Amino acid sequence: MPSLPDSVLSQEDRQTLLQFARESVRNAVTRSTSSHPATKESIFVRSCGVFVTIYVRERLRGCIGVVEAHETLGESVAHCAASAALHDPRFSPVRAEELDHLQIEISLLSQPAPIHPEDIELGRHGLLVVKDRQRGLLLPQVALEHHLDRESFLAETCRKAGLPRDAWKSGSLEIFGFTCEVFSDRTESGAFA
Repeated sequence: MPSLPDSVLSQEDRQTLLQFARESVRNAVTRSTSSHPATKESIFVRSCGVFVTIYVRERLRGCIGVVEAHETLGESVAHCAASAALHDPRFSPVRAEELDHLQIEISLLSQPAPIHPEDIELGRHGLLVVKDRQRGLLLPQVALEHHLDRESFLAETCRKAGLPRDAWKSGSLEIFGFTCEVFSDRTESGAFA
């Protein structure tokens, strides 16, 4: 069964990561020099999967992340924030005049673990489905934001992987669950991540 990410962050750590993600977006959009975390003794040197979601005026504008961490959290947040702002193929890139209207959400992922469909807890578990080279992932908050039941959540995750919506019913698909520590500077719920 998936567990929570290894540590629950302090409010100060959360604010530090959100501010760093915002600076990373600003630097990417304005093509300024990248920020790098200043200290090695901080939240930035930890390692875990992370997704950065960007909203402009409460509308989803990008969501990019990594499931398995291959770099420090600081490096992952910087890359994911810049990519969410400029390279999410579902949206046009964030423009400089939109920077004052950004809302940032960060999701820190636990290690994905195999999960049976009947064990999925909506709002608690995110899903990762894998079949050969096709992968689809939805964060836990997606099920709640879109009022999805368990079967719809599985179906949407399969669709995101480019698979038939009922692919989760076959024995050839791997289903993984994970939990997230989610924090943001948003004031209201947004759209699909």
